[in-house]
Parts: sequence; structure tokens; C-alpha cells
Amino acid sequence: MTTRSSDSWLERQFTLTERGTNVRTEVLAGVTTFLTMAYIVLVNPNILGAAGMPVAAVAAATCFAAAFASILMGFSSNTPLAMAPGMGLNAYFSFTVVQQMGIPWQTALGCVFISGLVFLALTMTGVRQLVVHSIPGYLFAAVAGGIGLFIGFIGLKDAGIVVANPATLVALGDLKAPGAALALFGLLVIAGLSIWNVKGAMLIGILATTIAGWIFGFVSISPEPYSLAAMTETVFALDLAGVFGTNGQHGLGVLEIIFVFLFVDLFDNIGTLVAVTKRAGLIGPDGRIPRLNRILFTDATATVVGSLAGTSTVTSYVESAAGVQAGGRTGLTAVVTGVLFLLMMFVAPYAQVIPLAATAPALIVVGGLMLLPLIEIEWDDPLNAIPAFLTVAMIPLTFSIANGLAFGITAHAVLKIIRGTVTKADWFLLILALLFIARFVWMGAA
Repeated sequence: MTTRSSDSWLERQFTLTERGTNVRTEVLAGVTTFLTMAYIVLVNPNILGAAGMPVAAVAAATCFAAAFASILMGFSSNTPLAMAPGMGLNAYFSFTVVQQMGIPWQTALGCVFISGLVFLALTMTGVRQLVVHSIPGYLFAAVAGGIGLFIGFIGLKDAGIVVANPATLVALGDLKAPGAALALFGLLVIAGLSIWNVKGAMLIGILATTIAGWIFGFVSISPEPYSLAAMTETVFALDLAGVFGTNGQHGLGVLEIIFVFLFVDLFDNIGTLVAVTKRAGLIGPDGRIPRLNRILFTDATATVVGSLAGTSTVTSYVESAAGVQAGGRTGLTAVVTGVLFLLMMFVAPYAQVIPLAATAPALIVVGGLMLLPLIEIEWDDPLNAIPAFLTVAMIPLTFSIANGLAFGITAHAVLKIIRGTVTKADWFLLILALLFIARFVWMGAA
């Protein structure tokens, strides 16, 4: 009787029959999605740990944020879309904002928090549509590709496969060094499992590489003890005073940071939504995504909650497509994924024993997979090709997503003016370009 009542409630909540699915299929799809994105529990703490954040606390925050966001997404929008701290934005947080710009990680978390609030405001007022429609679609693809190269480059650097060189800026590292050799082994494992479509290939590869490192003495097993208190070291640690400049240290730089967090999250989310909902057959006859506002509202809320817990921007994961491929069609898939992240939270702090050489291969593979959208760019049209190339190239070469966005949008606007194809509908695009030009002038004068 209880089981039937439970099934009836799930049916009403998620309209399973209407979408041609059942509880068993949705649960299996949720597990599949979890396995394909669980690597973030190991990778995110290592990336944010490079910014000086406590690894154990970040690991717990990563699980909590992913659980909260995925469960909320499932119940609010009934969409099989799982969420977690986003790749790319975590690298920007750690390597650009904290390490390059010298902003404390507490202030950076404050920037994430504010970007989430702004996203909420844009969602409720409809301004987000204006932003989305003002930017050409091919630049979305270019940003995704540029972030992919950025992530891949970080992975190659962490592995010691690519090293600094005073003559050529970068060069090939010593592949016989323990770190590089271990990373190459991990890359082979992940790639081999991936081509055979093994679920959880990245997670398995990270764990196998770590074990290999332990066996051959490349990695020492010395996890720092942790407690519930250690897991909460990042909770409510954000510094809003630093964001608003009341301490007089960071000035206008935080405005740029907030814009990048907001911009990349917005367009990354839109791209993921289109990909996942299209594969699930959920896009309406008019080409619109059902419950789009609820999805975006969830995304913004998750970013706010994630920053309070102690992690970088939370966003939709394209790995959700794996769950859809396994039959997931409703929000129950996302809820199952979220519950699994919640269960993992109390063992996640052991991520501190995972070496960079083990997570670096996952970064390399994820970076490579993120290049797929580049095929959407019309490379034979200079109006598309030149801004797209500048976007793709400047993100990894300057270690800044903001610079890539600035060059791409500005180049697109200038080339439209030269060609004489600017229309009244481009007014917001021109404003963005002027703001970026002002940014370059300000950076040159600083």
C-alpha cells in the first residue's frame, strides 16, 4: 500500500506516464548522471584549493551545492537537469580572480553571491532575454570552446606535461617525471573508458590514477584529519565588505569579476539547457524551453546558496545528457542525482588525498569535450571567424575569460559597423562593446 501511494505521489509530481517513463528508469538515469559528473567532487576542491581555500570544506560545499541545486531543479522545473559548481568558472575564480588579481577568496565568494542576486533580478525582470538576444549565438560557442582550452591548459600545466619556458613562454615538460607519467596514465585510462562509453569514466580514471600513484610511491597517503567543524570552514565565509570596496582595496575590479560570473553562467546555462532538453524531447513546438524562468531561477538561487556554503558558481551540467540518454525524462532524474551528492557529502573531504596528477587528466578530457560547440561557428565568414578566434584564443592565452569575452564582443561590434550592417536591434551590443573598450582603457591606465 505504501509503495503504491509513493508511486502515485511521484506520478503526480513528475508526470512520469505522460513523458513515457517510470520510477525505475528515472532512478537509473539519475545514477548515470551522478556517475558522469561525480568527478567534480574531486576536481573542484583541488582547483579552489589552489586559491587557498580549505580542501575538506570545499569538497563538502561542492556536494551540498550540487545536492541542493539538483533537487531544487527537479522539483521546481521537472527537468532532468543536474547542477554543480561549474568547470571553467572555478578556474577563473582560483587562477584569475584570486591568484592573478590578488583578491582574497572570501571576497571572490562575495562576488559569486552578488552575481547570483543579479541573475535573480535579471530573471524576474526579463532583462536576461535582452542580454541573450543581443549577443550572436556563435560567440556562445566561442566562449565554450575558449573555456575548454583554458581548462585543458590548466590540466596540462598541473600534470607537468606543459611547463613555463623563458624563451617560448611554454614548452613540453619532462614526461618521465612522476607527476607527468602518472597524469598520462590517467589520461589513457579515462580516454579508454570513455570510448567504450563506460559510465563514470572520469571518476574511475581519477581513482585508478590515485591508486597507481600510491602503489608506485608517487603519492603519499596523509589525509589531514577533519571534523564537522572543518567541513564548515567556508560556510558564510564570504566577504561582502570587500566586494563593495568598503575596505578600499579592490575598486572597480570586482565589477568585472561579477560580470564574468554572471555572463558565463547565463550563457553556459542556456547552451546546456538547449542541448539537454533537445535530447530529452522536451522543447516545445514553438522552439521554447518549458519552464525556462523556473530553470533560470533555480540556477541563480543555487549560485547564491553555493557561495554561502563556500564554492564557486553553480550551473547546469551538460553531463545531464548522459542521464537523458539512459531514459531520464523528468525532474526525478535530477532529484536522484542530488540525493546521491547529499550522501557523498560526509566522505567528500577525503578528496584532499587526491593528487593534482590524478585530477589533471579529467581537466584535459573535459576541456577537449567542451570544444564541440566550435563546429557551430561559420569559419568561412570573417564577421564570425575573427571575433570567434579572438574569443577562443584570448581566454587561455591571457588566463582570463573576461578578456576573451571583451575581445570577441568588441570585435563583433566593430566589424558590424565597418560592414554597415548595424541595426537598431544592436543598441545593447554596442553598449557592451563601449563598456569593454572603456575597460581596456581603464586597465591601460591602471
